[in-house]
Amino acid sequence: MQPVTLRTSRLELSLPTEADADAVTAAAQDPEVARWTTLPSPYHRSHAVDFIAKAAEWWDAETELTWAVRSDGAWIGMLGLQHLHVGGDAEIGFWMAASARGQGYLGEAARAVIDFAFDPDGLGLQRIEWQAIVGNIPSARTARSLGFRYEGLMRRKLVDPRGRHDGWVAGLLPTDDRSPVDWPILAV
Repeated sequence: MQPVTLRTSRLELSLPTEADADAVTAAAQDPEVARWTTLPSPYHRSHAVDFIAKAAEWWDAETELTWAVRSDGAWIGMLGLQHLHVGGDAEIGFWMAASARGQGYLGEAARAVIDFAFDPDGLGLQRIEWQAIVGNIPSARTARSLGFRYEGLMRRKLVDPRGRHDGWVAGLLPTDDRSPVDWPILAV
């Protein structure tokens, strides 16, 4: 599949390029990124360069679609659909540079990806799943704001360089109302 560029009123989502490597590397130094993602820690520029090269390969293979999120041309985050089965399902994943958090960029970018994912002329997905390590409240709040329905706890399901972790899981279907929903794990 050829990479697809998505645009919102403030953002462009497109294939990450080597020009993003320094910004990705700098943002990955944030301890919160290492705490909640599977990125290597310590994170080196070579990790970013390798990831960016793989992202293009994944688009070609239709196994994972990764977008660099940019505001005014500057890289501010990463968003992707992993474990992709076109016409079936995928898992959404995302992270943002600390300087971009709290400005609504992540929700805006995720809505664009979700719209493309569910569009019959896009990916035609029937389900998008969200997972996070238990305790990742910011990610859970974002998923909740997008209309994901909390589905439960997965014991020792999520694996990263630090080991195995309990995980939360939520799902979104194309027929779901995408308004925020209450989750038992979050105080509203």
